[in-house]
Amino acid sequence: MTTVSQVSRRDFLKVTGVAGSGLLLGFNFPFGRDGFAMTVSGPFKPNVWLQIDPDGTAKLWVHRSPLGQGVRTSLPMILADELGADWSKIERVQGDANPDFGSQVTGGSTSIRTSWVPLRNAGATGRAMLIAAAAQTWGVEPSTCRAYNSEVIHEPSDRKLGYGELAELASTLPVPSNPPLKDPKDFRYIGKSLPRLDHPARAKGEAVFGLDFKLPGMLFACVARCPVFGGSVQSYDASDAMTVDGVRDVVEVESGVAVLAESTWAAMKGREALQVEFDYGPDADLSSEGIAKLFDERQQEAGVATREDGDTDAAIAGAARTFDAVYEVPYLSHAPLEPMNCTAHWRDDGVELWAPSQAPQWGRGTMAQVLGMPLEKITVHVTFVGGAFGRRLMPDFMIEAARVAKAAGVPVKVVWTREDDMHHDFYRPASRHIMSAAIDGEDTLVAWKHRVVSPSIVGPNLGADANAAAGEATGGAADLPYAIPNIYVDHCAADTAVPTGWFRSVFNTQTPFANECFLDEIAAATGKDPYELRMAMLADKPRHAGVLELAAKKAGWGDPLPEGRFRGLALHYSFQTYVAEVAEVSVEEDGTLHVHRVVCAIDCGIVINPDEVTAQMEGGIVMGLTAALKGEITLEKGRVVQNNFDAYPLLTMREMPKVEVHIVPSTEAPTGVGEPGLPPIAPAVANAIFAATGKRIRRLPIRPDDLSAT
Repeated sequence: MTTVSQVSRRDFLKVTGVAGSGLLLGFNFPFGRDGFAMTVSGPFKPNVWLQIDPDGTAKLWVHRSPLGQGVRTSLPMILADELGADWSKIERVQGDANPDFGSQVTGGSTSIRTSWVPLRNAGATGRAMLIAAAAQTWGVEPSTCRAYNSEVIHEPSDRKLGYGELAELASTLPVPSNPPLKDPKDFRYIGKSLPRLDHPARAKGEAVFGLDFKLPGMLFACVARCPVFGGSVQSYDASDAMTVDGVRDVVEVESGVAVLAESTWAAMKGREALQVEFDYGPDADLSSEGIAKLFDERQQEAGVATREDGDTDAAIAGAARTFDAVYEVPYLSHAPLEPMNCTAHWRDDGVELWAPSQAPQWGRGTMAQVLGMPLEKITVHVTFVGGAFGRRLMPDFMIEAARVAKAAGVPVKVVWTREDDMHHDFYRPASRHIMSAAIDGEDTLVAWKHRVVSPSIVGPNLGADANAAAGEATGGAADLPYAIPNIYVDHCAADTAVPTGWFRSVFNTQTPFANECFLDEIAAATGKDPYELRMAMLADKPRHAGVLELAAKKAGWGDPLPEGRFRGLALHYSFQTYVAEVAEVSVEEDGTLHVHRVVCAIDCGIVINPDEVTAQMEGGIVMGLTAALKGEITLEKGRVVQNNFDAYPLLTMREMPKVEVHIVPSTEAPTGVGEPGLPPIAPAVANAIFAATGKRIRRLPIRPDDLSAT
C-alpha cells in the first residue's frame, strides 16, 4: 500500500526540499534469488529524490507543497516511470528543505514543468545503476538487462533480481552523469489517469493539514492586529483577557498582541476581551474612492513600455476607424478555506516550524534576516495545505508564529480567523485598462494600445525596479498573440498602502479580460465572427489556433443553441500553456445570469495525469467565475470592508456550470496547468453576455444590475 511520510527535522535553505536518508533500516538476505551470495544491509540513494530500501520500497521525495493540485501523485509518476518501479511499492516522503532540489516554490504553475527533466533524470539514474548492479552480479552485459516493476530482468535467461536485493551493490557504483531516458512509447504511468494517492487520507481525515498539527505542551494563539494598513499597537490592557477560562498569557509582538490559551476557542475569546489601542498611521483615510482618483492621476503620466511594435500612434492617426474602451477589475482576496496558521517551537538550538506554506524556503530565509538567526538554526516542515492560490507564498504568518513562540517560551500554534484572512491578506491588485485600437479601410486591425494602471506586486514587496514591476503587471497584455502590425503596451504604477501579492495566474486574471473583450468589441463593430477574426490573426501561432479551433468545435460554435442561450469565447496563453474557453450563458429579465456550460481546450505539452489536468482546469474555471461574478474587496477608512464569505461569497454548487475539458495531444515538454484555466473564463462569459443582451461588461464583478432589461 502506498503511504505518505512526513520527514521531520531536515535542513532548510533558500529552496525547500528534504535532506537526509529517510529510514535507514537494514536486514540481510543470505542469498540472492539466483543463488548468488549477497548481503543487503542498507538503502540505495543515488540522488536527492530517490531511495531504494532493502525491502524493495522506493521512497520518492516530493519537493513541492501539496496544495490540492496532486503533486504527491503526479511528481512520483514521473520518477517512478523512469525508475521502472512497481507503483504499489512507492512511498512518498514530503520534502522539507534541501538546496539540491533547486527551487521548491509551489507557484507559477512550475511543479511539473520545472521538475520534468530533473525527475526523469533522477529515475533514469537509479534505473541505470540498478541494471549495472544486476549485470555485475550475473556477469552479463547491462544491455541484455531491462528494468520493470521494481525488478531487473536478464532477458536471455529470464533471471530476475528485485530492487531491494540490488540496493547495496548499486550504492557502490559510480553515478552516471547522462543516464538514458525512456522512449515515451514505453511510458507506463505517464499519460495515465492514476488515482490520487492522497485522496484516501483526505477522505478519512488522516491527512495532517497545518490546522491539524499538534505538539506536546502546545498553546494556541490569536493575534490582535491593527485593522488599518500600516498601523501599529499603541497600548493594550490584558486584564479582561486574562480572566477568560483557558487563557494563559498575553504577549506583544511586531504584528500585534497575541493571546495564548489552551485552545483556539479560548484564544479567540481572550482576544475579544483584550483592550487594544491602535495608532492607525498615515493611511487611516484610504478608501476605494481615493484609489480610483489615484488611478485617474497616474493614467495621465508616462508609463513604462513593455511592448513597442511599429508606430501605434501614427497608425491610429491615419486609421479609417478607431475604438476606445476602459476595463476595470477590483482587489481580490485569496480566501483559502484553511485560514493562515503556523506552529512554531523556539528552543535554545533554533526554531522549528510546521507550516502550510507554498514557499517554506522563502519563509526560512526571511526569518533568518528579520530574527537575526543563522539559517541553519531554522527548520520548516511542510504540512498539507487547505488552499493557497498565491497567499501562502508570503512568509508573514510564519514569521509571526516564530515571534509568538519566542515570546511564549513554549510551542505555539498561531491561528487566524476568516476575518483575519480577509483583513490582512496580500491582495490581487486592482487595475484599470485603457484600450485603443484602429482598423484600416478594409476593416483590418492595424493598431492596438493597452495601458495598465495598477499597483505592482514585485515593487513594494521585493524592491524591484519599475521595469520589473511593469513586466509583471502587463503579463498577458504584452504577449498578445494576434498578428497586428502596431502594438504598444505600457504600465503606470499606482501603488498604495494596500499589500499586494500573487493571485492564481497573477495579472493574467486581468489583462485577458481587457484583451479578449475589447477584441470582441471590434469584431462586433466590423461585423465579423469573433472566432473567425481571431483565427485570421493566428496564422503563425499554430498552438494558439489549435486550442481555439478545438474549443470552438467541441462547443459547436456556429451551431444553433436552445432558445435564450448564447456563446462567447476567449483565448489566452500563460505559464507556457495555451487555453481557449467557450462559455454558454442565459440572462433573465432581472439580470440573473446563468452560466450553463464551459468548454475548455488546453495544450500543455506532454500530460502526466490527464485527470489532474482536467481537475486543474475545472478548479481554475470555478475560481475565475467566482472572481468574475462575485469577487471584490473594497476599502474604507484604511481597512477592508468585507469580513467573511457572507460579504465575499464563493460560487455555489448550484451555480456551477457543466465543464468539458479537451486536451490537445502533444510531444512537447510539459508546461503549467495550475493557473492557465482561470484567465479565459471572465472574458468568455462577458462576451457571451454581449451576445445575449447587447451589453458590454467592462468592469468586474458582473452584477445583475449590469444585465437587467431596465
